[in-house]
Amino acid sequence: MALNNETIKYSLRNLKMRKARSFLTILSIFVGISAIFIFVSFGLGLYNYVGEFTTGGSADKVIIHSRGGGVPGLDDTFKLTEKDVKAIERVSGVFEVTGSSFAVAEIKKSNEKKFVFISSYDPKIPLIFEISNVDIIKGRELNSKESGKAILGYNYLIDDKIFSKGMGLNDNLDLQGQKTRVVAYLESIGNPQDDSNIYVTQEYFDELYVDRAGNFGWIIARVDIENIDKVVEDIERALRKERGLEIGKEDFHVQSFEELIASFSGALNIIIGFVILIALISVLVSAVNTANTMITSVIERTKEIGIIKAVGAKNSELLKIFLFESAMLGFIAGIIGVLVGFMITSFVNSVLINLGWGFLSPYYSLELFIGCVLFATGTGAISGVIPAIRASKINTVEALRYE
Repeated sequence: MALNNETIKYSLRNLKMRKARSFLTILSIFVGISAIFIFVSFGLGLYNYVGEFTTGGSADKVIIHSRGGGVPGLDDTFKLTEKDVKAIERVSGVFEVTGSSFAVAEIKKSNEKKFVFISSYDPKIPLIFEISNVDIIKGRELNSKESGKAILGYNYLIDDKIFSKGMGLNDNLDLQGQKTRVVAYLESIGNPQDDSNIYVTQEYFDELYVDRAGNFGWIIARVDIENIDKVVEDIERALRKERGLEIGKEDFHVQSFEELIASFSGALNIIIGFVILIALISVLVSAVNTANTMITSVIERTKEIGIIKAVGAKNSELLKIFLFESAMLGFIAGIIGVLVGFMITSFVNSVLINLGWGFLSPYYSLELFIGCVLFATGTGAISGVIPAIRASKINTVEALRYE
């Protein structure tokens, strides 16, 4: 359905003459488009963040933790032991196994006191760092069985994140009443909890938490990714035998990291889908408003339509005029909606980064920009179909008599 220059000029002139109505129609559409752009961009950012784990060094890991309502790794009623580690090591397809313990730690520096999470690991098998895809940016690795030393998360380097003054290498802090020297800092993960974590050797953790010595909150294993489902079944079987448990009565859960990501992605799909549905409802209301605007325009211009038809305009040309006007309203609203959405997400992103929630950053793609504009244009065009058909079928004689 080609449009000539005269048709385009005529349609644009009519939209300009009805500035207030055109503005309100555009406003109603671009609010919905902005909402869609915001939710989709942040949703894509989260999907990309999750994708970094599945494509990184985490896909071949399985995690053994407590089954039930306790927080995985922090449930004091559940314990894994070195015997469990040995049982898992004997499973075919398991390459490396290590235990980790977790606790809430009290830390002090000068007159400041904070409570943060502390994790233990074996420096010879640092699988806990591979799961997070995080590396040391300053300092050195801990040595095996090293005591009185710690690796800190990224936020300890920054003023007013953990302490009022950022720390440096070889600084000391009071960790659970023990003087502890900092030997390294990790790169930023992107959320305050992980970036405020403290990592120590399992031996030092057992010194700090004597009542939990010899126990783990998690066991992490690197396995044969090609046969991961079978390896998980074999690990479950080995642990049931070691712990004297029957099938269906396990107090542990063996979960591949891919399964963890899948469950997170599933919840994310529901959340993102729900908020986009709300935005689509907003767009639907906008579409009704656009249709109402075009119907009103047809009624107001009935005599004008009659004159146009009297000088030889075909029904198809009138159809083109009103479809173009409604599509143009959608197009302009789409452009404004995308620009407003981009400005809002950019501002929110800078705030999130300053707050330490960098992993929530939005993701922009050319498809997102173009898609939102095309969607808005299509919404406008569809909204104008009925008014356009109505305009094209107006009787010429009756239109000329219309007052």
